Amino acid sequence: TWYGEARQSDIVLPQAMTLATIDARGRPTARMVILDDFDAQGFVFYTHYQSHKARDLAGVPHAALVFYWAAQNRQIRIEGRVEKVSTVQSDAYFARRPRDSQLSAWASMQSEALPDRQTLADKIRELDRQYAAREIPRPPYWGGYQVQPDRCEFWAERPGRLHDRCDYRLGPDGTWTMSRLAP
Repeated sequence: TWYGEARQSDIVLPQAMTLATIDARGRPTARMVILDDFDAQGFVFYTHYQSHKARDLAGVPHAALVFYWAAQNRQIRIEGRVEKVSTVQSDAYFARRPRDSQLSAWASMQSEALPDRQTLADKIRELDRQYAAREIPRPPYWGGYQVQPDRCEFWAERPGRLHDRCDYRLGPDGTWTMSRLAP
């Protein structure tokens, strides 16, 4: 319901979420990603499989997500296990991306150092010529991940800092329990 309300509002990029992972040294790292889809199974985003976030997830397959909609005074925190989505699902998402985004997925070795901006621009032009008259396939090193939640916290700002915080946890039997948390 909250996500739907955020999408119906004037919020810019309501699907933007912070993704927090743990690197090989045990240090947390966070960045913004775009939520593509969600259902009862989890929350899906897409990235380069050699990016920092993908390397983190290969080592520690757990993550946290945060949505924050300041205009609505709401935040949702999500924690859970992360798995790659199927190649079929990644292919379908890639096929509906704008052409420029498809070319970028091929051109950018995400998170790797570049000698200069021109190198990336030249690679994009080269790929644009290569795929001028045909469909652009999904790169084998690019695809989706699903965060499968086992904890979700809904926070709503209230006057006098008496905020509402509702914490949902998934039990071993597959049922969710809710606790109200002190602000």
